[in-house]
Amino acid sequence: MAVTFSDIHTESGLKSLDEYLAGKSYISGDQISKDDIKVYGAVLENPGDAFPNASKWYDSVSSQLASSFPGKATGVRVGAAAAAPVEAAPAKEAAGGDDDDDLDLFGDETEEEKKAAEEREKAKKGSSKKKESGKSSVLLDVKPWDDETDMVALEKAVRRSIEMPGLFWGASKLVPVGYGIKKLQIMLTIVDDLVSVDSLIEERLTVEPCSEYVQSCDIVAFNKI
Repeated sequence: MAVTFSDIHTESGLKSLDEYLAGKSYISGDQISKDDIKVYGAVLENPGDAFPNASKWYDSVSSQLASSFPGKATGVRVGAAAAAPVEAAPAKEAAGGDDDDDLDLFGDETEEEKKAAEEREKAKKGSSKKKESGKSSVLLDVKPWDDETDMVALEKAVRRSIEMPGLFWGASKLVPVGYGIKKLQIMLTIVDDLVSVDSLIEERLTVEPCSEYVQSCDIVAFNKI
């Protein structure tokens, strides 16, 4: 619902005004206008810390009106009925004498505004999708066929033969498993949306050319980053 001159003094109206004034000095631009004076007249008092943008705007309009009409009180008169601006007539004259009954700050959007809003929404969704694409740190055990397997060649086959977007090989070490056999423990970082560790093992690490050296491969640790 659009905020109008008649309901701007309510809490919901103040909230909408506060949001509208984010990044703005005045309602219609960088200088005080008839719109500011009309809305100012309907606000019962300084909105306070709960509405920082509206509060800053209220003080600025008060200062402007005080300097424009020295010696006269500015502000609002509070009674049982809706508040009315004390200096309503002079203020209107200063603003150009417009007698509109209601001030609609947030009227219907133009086609250009709707298109811009849609573009912002698309950009926001695209940004969210990028954030959802996380990374994982994986530790693999790569086991050779026997104690005669060239472990240097095995590691080279693993690192050099398997290169793909979203896969980053890390540190490695040889770990004894018994009977003179050592296994290769190697770290890797993956982009979750681009690399599947199961597919990496089944379709890359245990088929040629790696299968010449690799007998099996197991996931030791898998942690989201």
